[in-house]
Amino acid sequence: MKAGSGDQGSPPCFLRFPRPVRVVSGAEAELKCVVLGEPPPTVLWEKGGQQLVASERLSFPEDGAEHSLLLSGALPTDAGVYVCRARNAAGEAYAAAAVTVLEPPAPEPEPQSSEQSLSPPGAGESAPVFLTGPQSQWVSRGAEVVLTCQAGGLPEPKLYWEKDGMALNEVWDSSHFALEPGRAAGGQGVSLTLRIQAARLPDSGVFVCHARNAHGHAQAGALLQVHQPQDSPPQDPDEPPVPVVEPVKCTPKTFCVNEGKHAKFRCYVMGKPEPEIEWHWEGRPLLPDRRHLMYRDRDGGFVLKVLYCQAKDRGLYVCAARNSAGQTLSIVQLHVKEPRLRFTRPLQDVEGREQGIVVLECKVPNSRIPTAWFREDQRLLPCRKYEQIEEGTVRRLIIHKLKADDDGVYLCEMRGRVRTVANVTVKGPILKRLPRKLDVLEGENAVLLVETQEAGVQGSWSRDGEELPATCQSSSDHMHALVLPGVTREDAGEITFSLGNSRTTTLLRVKCVKHRPPGPPVSVEMFKGQRNTVLLTWKPPQPPPETSFIYRLERQEVGSEDWVQCFSIEKAGAVEVPGDCVPAEGDYRFRICAVSEHGRSPHVVFNGSAHLIPTARLVSGLQDVQVYDGEDAVFSLDLSTIIQGTWFLNGEQLKSNEPEGQVEPGALRYRIEQKGLQHRLILQAAKHQDSGALVGFICPGVQDSAALTIQESPVHILSPQDKVSLTFTTSERVVLTCELSRVNFPATWYKDGQKVEESESLIVKMDGRKHQLILPEAQVQDSGEFECRTEGVSAFFSITVQDPPAHIVDPQEHVFVHAITSECVMLTCKVDQEDAPVHWYKDGQEVEESDLMVLKNEGPHHRLVLPSAQPSDGGEFQCVVGDERAYFTVTVTDVASWIVYPSGKVSVAAVRLERVVLTCELCRPWAEVRWTKDGEEVVESAALLLEKEDTVRRLVLPSVQLEDSGEYLCEIDDESASFTVTVTEPPVRIIYPQDEVTLVAVSLECVVLTCELSREDAPVHWYKDGLEVEESETLVLESDGPRRRLVLPAAQPEDGGEFVCDAGDDSAFFTVTVTAPPERIVHPAARSLDLQFGAPGHVELRCEVAPAGSQVRWYKDGLEVEVSDALQLGAEGPARTLTLPHAQPEDAGEYVCETRDEAVTFNVSLAELPVQFLAPEAAPRPLCVAPGEPVVLSCELSRANAQVFWNHNGSPVQQGQGLELRAEGPRRILCIGAADLGHAGVYTCQTGATPGAPSLNFNVQVAEPPPVKLVSELTPLTVHEGDDATFQCEVSPPDAQVTWLRNGAVVTPGPQLQMVQNGSSHTLIIRDCQLRDTGTVTARVGATDTSARLHVRETELLFLRRLQDVRAEEGQDVCLEVETGRVGAPGAVRWLRGGEPLPLDSRLTTAQDGHVHRLSIHGVLLTDQGTYGCESHHDRTLARLSVRPRQLRELRPLEDVTVNEGGSATFQVELSQEGVTGEWAQGGVRLHPGPKCHIYSEGCTHSLVLSGLSLADSGCVSFTADTLRCAARLSVREIPVTIVQGPQDLEVTEGDTATFECELSQTLADVVWEKDGQALCLSPRLRLQALGTRRLLLLRRCNSSDAGTYSCVVGTARAGPARLTVREREVSVLRELQSVSAREGDGATFECTVSETETTGRWELGGRALRPGGRVRIRQEGKKHILVLSELRAEDTGEVCFQAGPAQSLARLEVEALPLQLCRRPPREKTVLAGRRAVLEVTVSRPGGHVYWLREGVELCPGNKYEMRSHGPTHSLVIHDVGPEDQGTYSCQAGQDSADTQLLVEADG
Repeated sequence: MKAGSGDQGSPPCFLRFPRPVRVVSGAEAELKCVVLGEPPPTVLWEKGGQQLVASERLSFPEDGAEHSLLLSGALPTDAGVYVCRARNAAGEAYAAAAVTVLEPPAPEPEPQSSEQSLSPPGAGESAPVFLTGPQSQWVSRGAEVVLTCQAGGLPEPKLYWEKDGMALNEVWDSSHFALEPGRAAGGQGVSLTLRIQAARLPDSGVFVCHARNAHGHAQAGALLQVHQPQDSPPQDPDEPPVPVVEPVKCTPKTFCVNEGKHAKFRCYVMGKPEPEIEWHWEGRPLLPDRRHLMYRDRDGGFVLKVLYCQAKDRGLYVCAARNSAGQTLSIVQLHVKEPRLRFTRPLQDVEGREQGIVVLECKVPNSRIPTAWFREDQRLLPCRKYEQIEEGTVRRLIIHKLKADDDGVYLCEMRGRVRTVANVTVKGPILKRLPRKLDVLEGENAVLLVETQEAGVQGSWSRDGEELPATCQSSSDHMHALVLPGVTREDAGEITFSLGNSRTTTLLRVKCVKHRPPGPPVSVEMFKGQRNTVLLTWKPPQPPPETSFIYRLERQEVGSEDWVQCFSIEKAGAVEVPGDCVPAEGDYRFRICAVSEHGRSPHVVFNGSAHLIPTARLVSGLQDVQVYDGEDAVFSLDLSTIIQGTWFLNGEQLKSNEPEGQVEPGALRYRIEQKGLQHRLILQAAKHQDSGALVGFICPGVQDSAALTIQESPVHILSPQDKVSLTFTTSERVVLTCELSRVNFPATWYKDGQKVEESESLIVKMDGRKHQLILPEAQVQDSGEFECRTEGVSAFFSITVQDPPAHIVDPQEHVFVHAITSECVMLTCKVDQEDAPVHWYKDGQEVEESDLMVLKNEGPHHRLVLPSAQPSDGGEFQCVVGDERAYFTVTVTDVASWIVYPSGKVSVAAVRLERVVLTCELCRPWAEVRWTKDGEEVVESAALLLEKEDTVRRLVLPSVQLEDSGEYLCEIDDESASFTVTVTEPPVRIIYPQDEVTLVAVSLECVVLTCELSREDAPVHWYKDGLEVEESETLVLESDGPRRRLVLPAAQPEDGGEFVCDAGDDSAFFTVTVTAPPERIVHPAARSLDLQFGAPGHVELRCEVAPAGSQVRWYKDGLEVEVSDALQLGAEGPARTLTLPHAQPEDAGEYVCETRDEAVTFNVSLAELPVQFLAPEAAPRPLCVAPGEPVVLSCELSRANAQVFWNHNGSPVQQGQGLELRAEGPRRILCIGAADLGHAGVYTCQTGATPGAPSLNFNVQVAEPPPVKLVSELTPLTVHEGDDATFQCEVSPPDAQVTWLRNGAVVTPGPQLQMVQNGSSHTLIIRDCQLRDTGTVTARVGATDTSARLHVRETELLFLRRLQDVRAEEGQDVCLEVETGRVGAPGAVRWLRGGEPLPLDSRLTTAQDGHVHRLSIHGVLLTDQGTYGCESHHDRTLARLSVRPRQLRELRPLEDVTVNEGGSATFQVELSQEGVTGEWAQGGVRLHPGPKCHIYSEGCTHSLVLSGLSLADSGCVSFTADTLRCAARLSVREIPVTIVQGPQDLEVTEGDTATFECELSQTLADVVWEKDGQALCLSPRLRLQALGTRRLLLLRRCNSSDAGTYSCVVGTARAGPARLTVREREVSVLRELQSVSAREGDGATFECTVSETETTGRWELGGRALRPGGRVRIRQEGKKHILVLSELRAEDTGEVCFQAGPAQSLARLEVEALPLQLCRRPPREKTVLAGRRAVLEVTVSRPGGHVYWLREGVELCPGNKYEMRSHGPTHSLVIHDVGPEDQGTYSCQAGQDSADTQLLVEADG
């Protein structure tokens, strides 16, 4: 077993596993894999436990790390499992794959001819279909399993079973299963039952039943799961364990994985019967769950995957395999590496129910650490479904509305991919959900399982919302399975299992399997038979492709590089390509390929070319033309090819060489145009007398004609018929359209009687019959009456452009704003138009903008701002927009400010660089404070921030420094809060390393000791063995931020020892050991070598040392060598060399290369080499020259100074007499200036005078040149167009000059003509022959020549795309179409019907478009049915036209009708035929004519009129005729409600109830009451009542704001307005207030009785309005109004006033003050530092009391030295810059009470 991410080391490892292969018997099978290892592993292939050896059919190719098994001519006996085993010294690995051999499909019968296809199957034959499919089963081990399937088809299909894609006999022994064929129930079809005896655990899998016959293939699958029964052991314990075929024996491997990652274990086991696999962890069996996946991969391996590993997953994992022959184990130890940074509280598993919520919570080490949430591999983003909360270090995920698919593994991840994992279990009807996604290879089986809580329930499976067929669904107890055998790409999608409201979904993804494209067709041939056609033949690819395919034929015009597709053919055989298939005359080549859904084969080109000529035909013919007097008449037609034609007018030919002309002077003018395939004749400005003219067109193969009709029509206006009145708003686009009866007839536009002029703001357009006047952005001044006038008729338009009225969008109700002094008040009014004028009013007066009252406009928002509101700013504000108003009531209250927190002095201790925040909380959010430090006001900067948030004021020191220590004051008015800040240096800590570090290095290695501190600027000291180190070149000290390093660039053994990094408060320890590496000679391996060299020569002795910097010494014969020009020493990396550039024999001897620890000896011997001939330049064969020609004989020696001797026929050669001897380095040369017969003979060059010395012979012949003659003649050739023609002749001698001629002209080489010589053979090649190349070719050699005739044949016209059968409905247009191989000449293609030429019929038109020929039948009749054909001189094709009678259709369907109750409704339907009888029905009941029902028809239109309708008549109205049925909806609405009597004006007294009444025409109707145009809403004072047809509006406790106009609205009806007037109620005082005297701290009560109960009063004290709260309580008891004041103060003395309308009552409140006393006294003694500030503070018995401060009995006055502060009952004395002279006794006098403090001054420092 191996771990998924691999082990450390270099045992074999498979990078790519072999894949299962399915081949047809006789084909080639190949298994490939890629395996790596160090050293490279040995790879063996096995089958059935036996090693395979190479043979004729079996080979094992290798390409680097890629290893293959190639099996040729696969047989059924070759099927099975093949194992690839890789082994080296470090370990072993293996992989397996299955090879399946299928029986070849039955061969298809050969086609009888190219025109006839295979006869259709017999009547009733069909592809297989399953009548009953197998059902999925869940059984216990040892049980019998029966799977049955039934299939039908004709002929009867053949059934067979497969398990997991393999034949049953490949998986099991025959004794384990049985197949029982039979008949289906009722005898319709066949059945095949699979019976499995004593099911084993490995029998689990997907079983597929296949049904196949000649017409197709079908398959159905089922799932079998075999589980271990709980009450039976897996195997007999007494049975001794016996090893299986391939036991795995090894010590436990170790596999490490980081926490949160996946661990994958794979175990491959072989055996027969197939072994059963169990996984164990720490001795306990493992079962599949959310984080433990167990499956079998495609290679047959058993896989255990542990997802998101945690610390608890570490331990011993065991893969146990057993069968009846024995058992084996494979073991691996899993280690989970925990990260340094961990979650302080990890996630915990949770459970929840569907539609409920669950909460996952964890805690991170630091609140600033970002986290992310995942569901398995999917990132979760915050939304309503997944609520993510961060509170300090707590991270919380809340999952709302749980579903079955929410069940799974959830992760919280922080930086460094540190994760914590938890399982979420969702309780509901579905216990086991579907996986998130499922990837399946195309052709494999897909299985999906769901387990439900209740047994026997019925769920449903769907894909992308569509129900799946029941044949692939199975259920048993709690389990539900969906089996999709042999999936295709169409099966991919979202698969859903639904059970009630619960559902689970998976994404099925089908991965395409790479298929090979089909092979190319074979035996391709071209035959040129009939004129203008070519016959192409071929045979199917070999071997035949497994999937269906077609042939694609393409053509190429000779001389062009583009290939164009002709047509596609399904069957192999032959096809004729006519000339009509090509676009233009020319020579064409053809090629063919096979195409399937997996790609196409290489192209195969037919030899030769064919000459094809297209023919012209009529594509679209002439049409009769009808124009108005004076207009141009245009006649046009389209041909299938580009060709010249002739136009005729009234039988007279028009001149085609002139683009314009006249038939005769003064007659009709014409213009002739031709653009490509289109021909046009334009008769200009046709007159009434030209009506009836006949136009004709003639060209080869085409003749057509048409008539001209001239008509007169006065212009009139089609629309509008009446005057049009339109209303628009400004900036709206206005389009006025007038449609005339004549095209492009002029018209003029007028506005208010004046002709309009075009501009950017007014555009006039004419488009055919339509004339338009456009105002892109209408303005108010554009209003008026517009007229479109033409020839006495006009269309009128009345246009009104208005500015849109402005409305107040917000607020819709009265707004009340309460503020306190100095607060900013903003009143906002939003309107629906940004530029609408807005006016603000205060208490009825329009406001003027000032510093105290600011008006702002921001788009649709208009604001009135009071920057610092005062009590006098209160009142009623109005925002007026047009006729609408928005009301605001502003009340401003005066309130003082004071410090709420802190109440005492605050001391803050901090370390340097820490963040310090001083917080002061006020009672009012708008109050301003002043911050001081040591008596000086602070200045805001990056190091000192001042923040303001509501009532909180903060002073922030982001990174506090030592100098920031001191006393900080937050001051407001006469009050302050004191903060004493003390800053100290933080202790230095060593963050890394935490433990002692031990380092082992080798000599010269760089050693780095790193220590990371908690503070960047902290100093450190390094010590070695107790002594502080000193920096030098061999010891470097570095500092990088918080890191400190000690570096030994090239460590030596003496540098080892104990190093200490001392940071004062903390230390880190390092133990360093440096060892010297041995200096070894790694190459050569032998310690002594014998070397032999030639002298003189180059000698190099080489060895490699390790390490690379090792020093060596070289010795020769015991003495150390010295460097010189003759002896050089080299060193490059690990290589050491000794070089003798020019070694001599005396340099021989013993050479030694020596390092400190090893030595190598080189025994060098040198010998002088004999002289040799290296490379003679002249060939040893005889050299033949003509008399007078020069001769050069040359050779090269091995030594430049060697002496040679030249001989001629045995005699020495002497210099002179035309002979020259030269030496050029090692080359020796003999030159003969002008050869004659005496120079013939043998020349010898000898290296020495001694016999036997090396020599070289040259044979020189001098003779006359032979005569020139022809050896072979040219032969005549006949080729097809596009082929190559090759003429060849032989001459003697071979180098004789040959001249080629064609038709007597000398041939010049070029792209088409190529001349080639090969020895005595001379060839002329004429490429891509054309008809013009026919002629005579001549080859001339000297005075002789030879000639031959070249003949080029033309190609044939064949059909590439043949006629197809057509079915049409009577009256439709039909088009029959063929495509030819080339463009044929006009008339080359002829159309037939019933074997005869087409009859003359205007409905029949023929046309040609290049290669395409068409026959069009307009308005096909039943008599047009029959066989139609298209033929050329070389080919013919037929097709059948079938015409069915015309079907009845609706041209204008029924439309829905909506009418009022009592009205009438009309329904009309228009049919495609007349004289049809139909029936009308309402609500399914047939209608008959009567008083309220009128039925009639007129032509194709049928009508129904229903009158006197009631609400009950609403429903469906339908019309039925023959097979046609159409329907529409009839909706009857109630009669609109009307207002019988509207509300009346009312006048009420303030506080009374006002009642408005409205009477309706119906009882059941809802009304809306409005006040001043705005809808009213229910409130405690507003009530709505319905009494029959009466509707009441009740306004209780009316006040002045209720006055206004009221309206009643129901539907579109409106009544009113009725005005409500509210009179002010007259109030008088019945019982006056009584004056009250009380002592400070007591309470006082005032009572006043008025004449009215519903009266609101107002209380004042000393002119200040009183409101309930705190010490004030106000209540009303009927007519009595009561004021209660508690905890009275002396300043409460004053006049009490009660006001109720105009009535008023006054009284006096007298409060007797208590004597002032000291509640909190200063300390008896206080000591302060000189130069600082001293503060003495006291608290008196009541606020507002006055105190006196004295020093030594003398009263102190405020000044620079002394500052007196008061806040409520607290009083302070602040003494600035205290000095020794300030010592003494200070007193505070409050009334008769006093307190003393002795102030002591202490010197600073």
